[in-house]
Amino acid sequence: MRKNFLTIFISFLCVTMLILPGRLNAAEYASWNAIIDDMHVALDKALSSYEGNNPDEAKDFVNEAYFGYYEKEGVERAVLSYISGKRASVVEYQFSAVKRLMTEGASVQEVASSLDGLKRMLREDANSLDGKEESAVSVFLASLVIILREGFEAILVIAAIVAYLIRSGNARQTRPVYAGAIAALVASGFAAYALQYVFKVSGANQEILEGAAMLLAVVVLFFVSNWMIAKAEAEAWKQYIEGKVQSAVETGSVFALCAAAFLAVFREGAETILFYQALLGETSAYQNMVWIGFAVGCAALVVIFALVRYGSLVIPIKPFFLGTSILMYIMSVAFAGGGVKELQEADVISVTPVGFVQSVDILGIYPTLETLVPQIVLLALAIASVVYYRAKGRKARAAA
Repeated sequence: MRKNFLTIFISFLCVTMLILPGRLNAAEYASWNAIIDDMHVALDKALSSYEGNNPDEAKDFVNEAYFGYYEKEGVERAVLSYISGKRASVVEYQFSAVKRLMTEGASVQEVASSLDGLKRMLREDANSLDGKEESAVSVFLASLVIILREGFEAILVIAAIVAYLIRSGNARQTRPVYAGAIAALVASGFAAYALQYVFKVSGANQEILEGAAMLLAVVVLFFVSNWMIAKAEAEAWKQYIEGKVQSAVETGSVFALCAAAFLAVFREGAETILFYQALLGETSAYQNMVWIGFAVGCAALVVIFALVRYGSLVIPIKPFFLGTSILMYIMSVAFAGGGVKELQEADVISVTPVGFVQSVDILGIYPTLETLVPQIVLLALAIASVVYYRAKGRKARAAA
């Protein structure tokens, strides 16, 4: 197990080193405020177009500011690394709010006010970023935050799957899971390279690809968690073990587990590489601290993996299976919110604000109706599944 897990991180390091050397930014800027200056120009053009009764052109200028500068020039990644994920979400939704007003035909005054709010947020963040003098500690922390934030969910999924297979007497089938994770690392490296240098995929289409991958992961994770909770009852598990000769069922289940590991890693991998590429491009004097932060973050993820993996050995079968399935449910709910948010940023799904909800980035909770509805549906289905299988278990015990 240690050898397989070490292989995953060596693979990630190799892929990262192959992809990272180039600089992400197409243009050189003396400061973050210089980037925001160009964004303000695009946003001012958006207002002029809207005043000229051309909302489609106005939204194109807003998209230019977002995809051409906020994402492409690394502002979003800098905010995530040095300020907070919540702040990045607030700014991103302000972009969406401006475009929604334009689509709805709001007054020029309303659109101008919303644009002013957006420009104020961008300037505040630029001032904050420019006020942070580059230091070894700040670069180290930024690198550490990136790998922990991007790797945490994937590590939890892999650790839960591996622990499940070992507890169920299928330790030999952990190898395909590890292989799936390594394949996802390699695939994410190629995806990052292709998106950046080969296909030149637009920012919107990249968001669509990321959102689609996350929503596919939701389906797989929900299936896996449902399957696990069905086996939580001791009698159901006994019957399953006795029926293991039905290789078709076993093979299908293992494939689903491997697919869950692959998607969990792949959804994070390409984004992680691009984040580090931006960080290396922005860091001049302390590039060594990027790699130290990366190494420390990987070590922390190994500890998290070990806690889930070895901690499961002292937990009875039923609580372990219930806990593992609940973890998978939580991951699927988080991925659902994140996937919809990516599609919102690409203008594929509309944005309806829900004012009383605060963003919780790690759980994929965002203050919009479109992200919350599928999460509520998933939670309802999860609760229904738990109630159904517990009732089924009680009936089985009563019949016995």
